[in-house]
Amino acid sequence: MKSRLIVILWPSFLMAGMAEVVFFTFIDPQQLYLLGRPVHFSQTATYSIGFIAFWLLCAASSAATLFFMRSSAEINPQPD
Repeated sequence: MKSRLIVILWPSFLMAGMAEVVFFTFIDPQQLYLLGRPVHFSQTATYSIGFIAFWLLCAASSAATLFFMRSSAEINPQPD
């Protein structure tokens, strides 16, 4: 279980870091809107929230990949 968690969280952490850099290279954190209203968080808070959101999204993708890579023996174990 611990190794599966590492396989999910480590690549998603790296990809979230890259996504954060690319996203905020083109988007100014002070010009973001949430539900039609300007975001009034500090730049640091905006970067942090953005990183966590990217990390969760990438972790969900990694978890889905791991889920779909299961073998038929793992899904339907044969009784002994």
